[in-house]
Amino acid sequence: MDKLSMISGALFFAADLFAIASLSMPNWIVTNVAGDTQIGLLHTCLTIAGRSTQCFTPEQMRPEWMLTFLCIIVGIACVSVTIVLLGVSYWKYSVMKFARWLGFVAMIMFCLAAVIFPIGFDMDQIGGEPYQLPSSHQVGISYIFFVLALWITVVSELFAGKVCLPHF
Repeated sequence: MDKLSMISGALFFAADLFAIASLSMPNWIVTNVAGDTQIGLLHTCLTIAGRSTQCFTPEQMRPEWMLTFLCIIVGIACVSVTIVLLGVSYWKYSVMKFARWLGFVAMIMFCLAAVIFPIGFDMDQIGGEPYQLPSSHQVGISYIFFVLALWITVVSELFAGKVCLPHF
């Protein structure tokens, strides 16, 4: 295993952690209008007038956000298997091409999730339009972690594919 593969593995691991962290918190969309509201892919949390925070799963799940959730789960699984395959490539270099392809699939899944997620901004709680968040709402730390995971996955894939080096 060369240095670029080790760097790639470390970056894939960081991307995996950020993606998991983004799913573990309901802070995808946040607002302070009528109390603190944190909207996640699968559940919403409300804090009204300093009372304790109440979290619930909406009765009507957004199909766009369910698809986003599934794309992220598949991406996390692909990144996790990629990390294992990068480790195995130390003993058997031929598995490196499978690690590269799985990393590429993870990158595609994360990109799909990033494109699909903003379609759900037209829900009643938000009141925006697809791909247009109203000024009273902001993206939260969960979405920022997800975008960070996406970009780290892209950089990891570049290292795994050794794009920067000429192939002789």
